[in-house]
Amino acid sequence: MTSLPALTIYAGAALAEISGCFAVWAWLRSGASALWLVPGAAALAAFAWLLTLAPVDAAGRAYAAYGGIYITASLVWLWSVEGQRPDVWDISGAVICLFGAGLILFGARPA
Repeated sequence: MTSLPALTIYAGAALAEISGCFAVWAWLRSGASALWLVPGAAALAAFAWLLTLAPVDAAGRAYAAYGGIYITASLVWLWSVEGQRPDVWDISGAVICLFGAGLILFGARPA
């Protein structure tokens, strides 16, 4: 296991997943070179590895909590990389999802 905080792991995983998927998007939808797939594949492998470091007891719980972080990171990507500012609905949805992720990650569980 790792000593990295869960939020750091999830943020790194989100950056890796979004950039890896964006590489495929750029190739298929934006006409970028197929060479974009090489770093894209590496980023997606890093994403999968990072999720294994999440300090939770089950893979499904790690993936479920990650969902809220991913949604928020996607909106940051939308704004910072694609230049489209998230609207009030985007932000409201992300806040709800982050709250849910926090419940999944930090909720009290029987020992």
